[in-house]
Amino acid sequence: MKQTKLTKAARGRECQVRIPDVCNGNPETTVLAHYRMAGTCGVGIKPNDLPGAWACSACHDACDGSSQVVGREEVRKLHAEGVMRTQAALIAEGVIAA
Repeated sequence: MKQTKLTKAARGRECQVRIPDVCNGNPETTVLAHYRMAGTCGVGIKPNDLPGAWACSACHDACDGSSQVVGREEVRKLHAEGVMRTQAALIAEGVIAA
């Protein structure tokens, strides 16, 4: 898979999803976790990178459903908050514009 500017920007970053008792806090495992919702992705439709959060491997597993230690609604809320924190950091760094 081709790495985009935003997926590359996730490398070495602090996790922004921050799921309590799940987050491993290891920036070496951070990747861009895409927030998925109807109308933005699905069969044959790849999600855009903008609604993505910097997530450690443990939080990313919870976001994509491969780890179910936290309820789905709580994970979706924390993932959405992570997307907003990630976007705020990218705006502050001038990577994206508001």
